[in-house]
Amino acid sequence: MKKFTTLTGLVAPLDRSHVDTDAIIPKQFLKSIKRSGFGPNLFDEWRYLDHGEPGRDNSLRPLNEEFVLNQARYADASILLTRSNFGCGSSREHAPWALEDYGFKVILAESFADIFYSNCFKNGILPITLSAEQIESLFNVVLSNPGYSLHVDLEKQLIRYPDDSELSFDLDPYRKECLLDGLDEIGQTLNHAEEIRSFEAKHQNNYPWLFKEVK
Repeated sequence: MKKFTTLTGLVAPLDRSHVDTDAIIPKQFLKSIKRSGFGPNLFDEWRYLDHGEPGRDNSLRPLNEEFVLNQARYADASILLTRSNFGCGSSREHAPWALEDYGFKVILAESFADIFYSNCFKNGILPITLSAEQIESLFNVVLSNPGYSLHVDLEKQLIRYPDDSELSFDLDPYRKECLLDGLDEIGQTLNHAEEIRSFEAKHQNNYPWLFKEVK
């Protein structure tokens, strides 16, 4: 996955709590495991006025003009602002795949469902937990100011506002390291590939009978 260091991005406000993973990416789109191509169907049941199915040309589907991501002022947003318990429901990893494929790199919320939160770090997305008061303040300023952007610095764990004021956020050191290095658990394991090969060779040499083929 790609490394995450800093991001300056437009903020899109999704003013909903308890957004579950079936709303993020509906179940009919879970047949593919390619990790890409899910962006056009992110929040499918809210973005479109008809029922979506895999393989349909989304450009021909009727849009829900009232939904936030269909509003021109939030085009190309890379920071999603939402409420509490984001990503609840089933533990599908397709949810962060769809968010990342759409272009979201940071999610600001009061709280996240545990499995979704963990899956974000495995897919290059930075989920930031803020207080209810901080989230409410952000909603007010984003809705009042078209084109509102924030700067997020992962190394310093800071969010910088357009007026240069700053807000710090907490983050587990291990997850921070994973994002900065652009490595999930598999990637971190592969960093030790030579040591693993050396161990396996030594293990086979010391216990050769474990590796004999059974006839």
